[in-house]
Amino acid sequence: MIFGQDRQELRQMYIDAWQKSESGEILSPLEAQIAKVISDHPEYQSMLKANIIDDSFTPEAGATNPFLHMGLHLAMREQVGTDRPPGIAAIFSKLLHQTGDTHDAEHRAIECLAETLWEAQSRNEMPDEQAYLERLRRL
Repeated sequence: MIFGQDRQELRQMYIDAWQKSESGEILSPLEAQIAKVISDHPEYQSMLKANIIDDSFTPEAGATNPFLHMGLHLAMREQVGTDRPPGIAAIFSKLLHQTGDTHDAEHRAIECLAETLWEAQSRNEMPDEQAYLERLRRL
C-alpha cells in the first residue's frame, strides 16, 4: 500500500525520498515521483531537510500543509497519467495549453480536486467525479 493511515510514516516517506534524491541514491518509481514534486516546491525543501513531520499545519495557524499540497500534485499526476476519471487527461491537456506551464496547470486543477475531496468528506460520500470534471472544465 502506498499511503497508509499513519501520518508520520507518510510524511517520513517524503523526507526519505528527498534525502535519497539529494544524495544521488537510486529511487523507486514512487520515490522518484515524490522527489519530482518536491523539486517543484523549493519552498518546502528546508522543512523536509529539517525532518519536520509533527507539525499540524492548521489553516487556523495560517499554514498550508505541504504534505497535503504535494500529495494533491501526486494524485493529479496519477489521474492524468491514467485518465481516471475518464476525460481528465484531455481536460488537463487543454488547461496546460491555456496556462503554458505544467506546475501552474496542476495548481489550478488541484484546487478542484481539493474542493471535490472536501465536499465528499463532509458528506461522508464518494467523490462526485462528474462534478469534479465539470469544475476542471470551467477553469
